[in-house]
Amino acid sequence: MNIVIALGILVTLVTGIPVLIQLLRQHPKGLLILFFAEMWERFSYYGMRAILIFYLTQHFLFEPKAASAHYGSYTSLVYLLPLIGGFLADKYLGTRKAVAFGAILLVAGHLTMAIEGKPAVQTLTYQGATYEFQAEGRGQQLVAKLVVAGKPYDVAATKTGDFEVKGLPADAPLPAVLAKADYKLDVKGRDPLYLNIFWLALSLIIVGVGFLKPNISTIVGQLYPQGDPRRDPGFTLYYYGINLGSFWASILCGLLGVTVGWWAGFGLAGIGMLAGFVVFVLGKPLLMGKGEPPEPKALKAKVVGPIDREMVIYALSLVGVVGVFFLVQRNPVVGAALIAGIAASLGYILWFMFAKCGKEERERLALAVFLIFGAVVFWTLFEQAGSSLSLFAATNVQLDLVQAPVQWFGGAVTLATSEQLVAAGIDKASTFWINTSFNAPQTQALNAGWILIFAPVFAFLWTWLGKRGRDLNPVVKFGLALIQVGAGFLVLQIGATFADGAFRLPLVFLVVMYMLHTTGELCMSPVGLSQMTKLSPPTVVSFMMAVWFLAVAIAQYIGGMIAGLTTTETVGGQVLDPAAALATSLEVFNVIGLIAIGIGVLFLALSPWLKKWSHGSDDTDAAPVDSATKIH
Repeated sequence: MNIVIALGILVTLVTGIPVLIQLLRQHPKGLLILFFAEMWERFSYYGMRAILIFYLTQHFLFEPKAASAHYGSYTSLVYLLPLIGGFLADKYLGTRKAVAFGAILLVAGHLTMAIEGKPAVQTLTYQGATYEFQAEGRGQQLVAKLVVAGKPYDVAATKTGDFEVKGLPADAPLPAVLAKADYKLDVKGRDPLYLNIFWLALSLIIVGVGFLKPNISTIVGQLYPQGDPRRDPGFTLYYYGINLGSFWASILCGLLGVTVGWWAGFGLAGIGMLAGFVVFVLGKPLLMGKGEPPEPKALKAKVVGPIDREMVIYALSLVGVVGVFFLVQRNPVVGAALIAGIAASLGYILWFMFAKCGKEERERLALAVFLIFGAVVFWTLFEQAGSSLSLFAATNVQLDLVQAPVQWFGGAVTLATSEQLVAAGIDKASTFWINTSFNAPQTQALNAGWILIFAPVFAFLWTWLGKRGRDLNPVVKFGLALIQVGAGFLVLQIGATFADGAFRLPLVFLVVMYMLHTTGELCMSPVGLSQMTKLSPPTVVSFMMAVWFLAVAIAQYIGGMIAGLTTTETVGGQVLDPAAALATSLEVFNVIGLIAIGIGVLFLALSPWLKKWSHGSDDTDAAPVDSATKIH
């Protein structure tokens, strides 16, 4: 039995029962369908994300800085494309058709990721002779050894930063210590065919998320009338479903990816997405007609012969996959696209505010833009989880849940990793063995696990405060979120004082960091999603939801650059100098943590003034926006 899976089942049962009760008794039936559809979609996305950075650094052997940039470009495009998907849903497709089409692309993308191919090989060239590295294991278990005269040798960095080959005999063709200027590291065997298959898979996922992500959240908001006090709790429960999927994705896809093969982890993610598509299609009747095309006749109007407008949209979207295929490989172009997206979005919002809105709607939209700025800062730090924090966990965190075998009931039950059992001479057949191994990709489940625990609590808290008229305004919640995400990184600074001889922090400090990030997330994300639907006029609600995800896109790209600042030299995907890696990471984490706390305090200070811009949109008895009289 694996203890991580056992604990996951326990957490799911304990937290899931009250969530299920609330879903069945207090909310529209359609929320249940959207809950499970989005749960499986997030299972696929986070399952792939759990192992993506390791796939880039250990399979294709990208340098961590380059891998972090590619990761940032990919994830930023994942959140940039909803601008287009949200617009097309508002204008033509309707949210339900957009979600279904996006799901089909996602199934294709995730299953394509399972086509792995042979791994690349790291080489070292010294005085004209080239030597290959032999890599074994994945994740934090990866060990790269230099093969000299047919024999593998361990490698490391010296205190002065030179390259050391341990145990090398005196008559070897190269010295045991090589100065940086005397050797060259390179990569061979990075198969262009499989690399292009990889880029294609990412492109399908990016376009698929662009159609699905903003629109399924919009349908959640459409299930509730304006002023319904169940809306914020409903979004929080929906957010629980998102994280239930990501929780099990990180555990299972991370486990399969590291122990079986990258193809197995990615393949399981694809199966999860297929399950989400089936749930959404079968649950259509429970959506009560929500999310249908705004003008069905216009959508079915013929454009060329038998080809109608809907078919044209789908065909052009597939052409868009080709465009994204070239874009995702070029980080500078992605940065330029983001700048263009920001400018265009803000320009459209400003035009809409002054050309189409009255004073109240204009100030509501201005408040939404301010909240989006806070989201950019928050997600820049929070989304380090899939890049710098995953690599940090693999190199600088003690991931074994126990440091030596723990035996209970006279040895009848033993908690240990497989390696610890062998080292202690304990026969697996003589005890009930609970495997306590925990790998680096699975650390991403910590955030989702805390969500499962805290989401029902926060849903109850917001409801309890709302009924008493004491709910915190959104600006305060955003300020608290920023303070908590910044404080999480400072916890790692404390943990560094307890690092062992291998420069690894105790796991508990990473757990506490993710707890603070999670409580901050619950103050930010479900509240932010809800605010976009409350503050936006009905005619642009999907677009504003997409702009919310654009904020995440900007954060992902900036986050990729920040993650690149935390990296140090690697060979074959293995960090050469753990001490330097720890020092570099903590320096960056300290700076971004303090900046986030400072901006969070600013939000708290401005909240009394900014609250007025909501014009009662958070009141439980708020009247619906009358587009005929207030939007002109």
